[in-house]
Amino acid sequence: MKIASRGHAVLAVTIGIVTSGAAGQASAQVSSGRDAIYGRVITDDGAVHEGRLRFGGDEEALWSNYFNGAKNDNPWASFVPRANLQERVPLEVFALTLGSWEREIDLARPFMTRFGDIARIEAFGRDLTVTLKSGSIVDLDRYGADDFADGVRVWEAGSIVDLDERRVRSIEFLPAPESGRAVEALRGTVRTRNGDYSGLVQWDREQCLQDDVLEGISADGAISLPFRTIRAIERRSGESILVSLEDGRAIELSGSSEARTGNRGIYVDDPRYGRVLVRWEAFERVDFGSGGAGAAYDDFPAGSPLTGTVTTRSGMRIDGRLVYDLDESETTDTLDAPWRDVDYTIPFSLIASVDFPGPDGGSAAIGRIRLHGGEALELEAAGDLDRNNAGILVFVGGDAEPQFLPWSDVARMELERPAESFPPIGR
Repeated sequence: MKIASRGHAVLAVTIGIVTSGAAGQASAQVSSGRDAIYGRVITDDGAVHEGRLRFGGDEEALWSNYFNGAKNDNPWASFVPRANLQERVPLEVFALTLGSWEREIDLARPFMTRFGDIARIEAFGRDLTVTLKSGSIVDLDRYGADDFADGVRVWEAGSIVDLDERRVRSIEFLPAPESGRAVEALRGTVRTRNGDYSGLVQWDREQCLQDDVLEGISADGAISLPFRTIRAIERRSGESILVSLEDGRAIELSGSSEARTGNRGIYVDDPRYGRVLVRWEAFERVDFGSGGAGAAYDDFPAGSPLTGTVTTRSGMRIDGRLVYDLDESETTDTLDAPWRDVDYTIPFSLIASVDFPGPDGGSAAIGRIRLHGGEALELEAAGDLDRNNAGILVFVGGDAEPQFLPWSDVARMELERPAESFPPIGR
């Protein structure tokens, strides 16, 4: 693959290669499967490593896992009248309002997409360039919070290679070979006070394979339990969990952040919604099912532009290509909002319509989401549904200049159903 040059210096770092012993056995036992992230990594010295990939060494491993980063700039801001990019902030001293001052609204946006949506990642000095399957290119700040920062591990023939992020020049994502044995992903049903969510599971936002381990303190001391030996996990209190094992034993664990308050939550790739994050406060129990394959790389269709109809609060309807919150512009982008300690990350490809909260917001305000599958959701006026939403651009027909609709003017958005939609995660 030809690597473009932007004149940036490439940073150097060490590379560790394990070729024998227990690690070598691991590379033979955990071969690349179609559901595992797979790709070709080129380092700054031109070395090529191809195989199954796992980011951060032991974190994102599946195509349905998300890659996160921080965008360098906001290309949509230039289409918005300057007055709409300003907000007035009260000047308060000792609880007394003495006036107000004007500042630009925050247009910084995080970047988040499934690994299955990405074609390649390239590093140029302090920048990362992410090319999506759709051909869209997103520039990220590599020193912002991102999943590139902890490096990548490559399982290739006969060895495991750990690459520091500063050594990586590019990663080209590829379908895994048909001959690869499927990686055994965690699958289960997470029960919450709001209802149940089923699909691929990522415990504490990291552990997503059956060979990953759960760590904690039992009555007999520190213990590490491979997830393949666990039948269910139940939250006993804020500080402990009860682990039911396949052999019939039950062990109460505490001590580690994975097993008590401090757990960062449980991701579930539920095909109905895309992905949800069940926070510890909402978590009650997870029952693990038999391990199975998730979606393969080719199961993720390329994103297409968001198109649909926006209805204003005055009743005007405008059709065209949409850019939501001056950020989301493709069907693979997501609408993110919570409901009672469960955070929803819903690809726009799944969404049929959104009825927005009133412009005054408030803790009691809700947005109503209807999905193409027919299900309706109520979500809190937070995240992509709160009053800080930067508004919607509508490109009518073939117009090069869009109409801008402030968030306070928007009542409803209806989206056209894409020809291809969210892949069958956890089939």
